[in-house]
Amino acid sequence: LHEEDVAGAAARLGFHWEDTPPFAKLQEATNAAAYGKVDGEEQGLGWPHLCDPAAAAALTPAALRKFVERAAAPENIVVAAAGADHDEMVRLARRYFHTETASTTATTPRRPAVYTGGRILLSVPPPAEPAPVPDPTHVSLSFPLAGGWHSPRLIAACVLQQLLGGGSSFSAGGPGKGMYSRLYREVLNRHHWAESAEATTAIHDDHGLLGMAGSALPVHGPARAGDLVRIFAEQWYRAATRDATDEEVSRAKNMLKCNVLTQLEGRLVQFEDVGRQVSTYGKREGPEELCEQIDAVDAAAIRGV
Repeated sequence: LHEEDVAGAAARLGFHWEDTPPFAKLQEATNAAAYGKVDGEEQGLGWPHLCDPAAAAALTPAALRKFVERAAAPENIVVAAAGADHDEMVRLARRYFHTETASTTATTPRRPAVYTGGRILLSVPPPAEPAPVPDPTHVSLSFPLAGGWHSPRLIAACVLQQLLGGGSSFSAGGPGKGMYSRLYREVLNRHHWAESAEATTAIHDDHGLLGMAGSALPVHGPARAGDLVRIFAEQWYRAATRDATDEEVSRAKNMLKCNVLTQLEGRLVQFEDVGRQVSTYGKREGPEELCEQIDAVDAAAIRGV
């Protein structure tokens, strides 16, 4: 690694940060608020995924080499493939990746994630030239999903996300797309000032977040962002205290199964799914098993999330 290569990469990361949409930065802030410091130490889940200009400027060849030595170790490799002969893949994996030598880089034991909760406010500097329409204010309200990918409530949480649904006030997908979801019917259709409202998930190995995120234009009043947070809280209270209708549950389950099966039609997603499931669970569950678990979810399970 050479200094000029790292400097060039840092410059590109800075440009990428400028083009990063506000929703992605909001997700970063949500994780940072949810997984704050414990005993004075920062948690891994609270670290940023995006590289801001300040972090990019601090990158050095030595830091990158240290990261590669720690991450690209034999014990961290998972080889996945789709549409290939299994025995041939095993032979090639053993030929090119098998080693009797373990990594000599010391690894720090990972501490379990602890949900701390909190609030983060991000300010945006005013533009040099005022825009005809100011940028919207983005807000997010999330709650913990203990267990993450290993949570017994994971499938019910995914069905709940589909049931809540949502999107933006203008959809490029044509009229009617997703408009039967609860956030479309009860937030976007009732409050003209809401620019977007949708259910979100951030699932990790041992913990996760289930939330709602949205935006409102400041031209509709400075308090609209706070109104949107209040509406999200009311929607969460309803989801926790009242059963969804049979029609809502059936629609949400069908939408989730459709999304899963559609994604798995491509081999690119298939082999990524194999790698992720083996890394997380040590095995892979096929779409049939996933659909059976989705079908087993009922209104009581959704309310219990």
